[in-house]
Amino acid sequence: MDRYTSGASAAGPQETAGGPPSRRRNAYRLYPRWFYLPAAALYIPLFLIPTIISFFFSLTRWTLDDFTFIGLENFQTLFQDPTMRLGLVNTFVYAAVTTVLKVVLGLWIAMFLASRIRGSHIYRAIVFFPVIVSTLGVGFTFNALLQPNGVMNDALSLFGIAGPSWLGDPDTALLSVALVDVWKGLGFAAVIYIAGIVSIPSDVTEAARVDGAGRFQVFRHVTLPLLRPATSTVIILSVIGGLKSFEMVWSMTQGGPAGHSDVIASLIYKQYASGFYGLSTAGNVVLFVIVAAVALPLSYFLNRRETQL
Repeated sequence: MDRYTSGASAAGPQETAGGPPSRRRNAYRLYPRWFYLPAAALYIPLFLIPTIISFFFSLTRWTLDDFTFIGLENFQTLFQDPTMRLGLVNTFVYAAVTTVLKVVLGLWIAMFLASRIRGSHIYRAIVFFPVIVSTLGVGFTFNALLQPNGVMNDALSLFGIAGPSWLGDPDTALLSVALVDVWKGLGFAAVIYIAGIVSIPSDVTEAARVDGAGRFQVFRHVTLPLLRPATSTVIILSVIGGLKSFEMVWSMTQGGPAGHSDVIASLIYKQYASGFYGLSTAGNVVLFVIVAAVALPLSYFLNRRETQL
């Protein structure tokens, strides 16, 4: 009897000192969540609250002389505007062209730079250099180079080729801006791919070669599947960047000629500069919804393919 009593009395102070097991489990469960507080302290006031407020302003006729709640009238005006519909098409074309080229060319350059060639670190720095240059600076520079009497057409004339009006022709203006955007962002895609290539275990590729696989077969059946996480990252970032693109378009064409290179972001800026603040805010909401509607399902689909791999 004394033995059981002494055992119970010995266990009492230990339980009191450590606390009930359920309380300790709750403390351990809450501990990691405290690390979200610094991010939340910045995210909530700088992003979440302004986003909610912008949804309200998008429902108003907000100009220098008027501020009236009008409901969904701004959105109706946007989708009835032919320039906005053209800008919407241009935005998706721009995002598709830049994404495909960054993925294909970025992978090709990464395969070259990840190989054992002399001075590869220098070539990597050269390829990455446009990424750190100002977008506006790149846009203004290529605006001068692509003029009818610019350096590009002068170089083509040496081969007897009459260069087009790159930025003045409705058929080439948007594509010209997209190609410059690809040139600027190609280094970032290549760096992501290089990191993925370097992380592939060498014994995997060596085993494939021992089994008789050639270079193309190793690339198709080993390298490319193992680079799927890098490809997903490049695709998602390129799509989001293409849908939100503004600086490159504005610095090179300002949406011209006659709006044929306008994207949603440039149209929003024109509305804001004209004093239609409520209408431009509605355009921002539309752009936010488009980016979310494209990026979230795309991210889910690509991540699911990674887990299946």
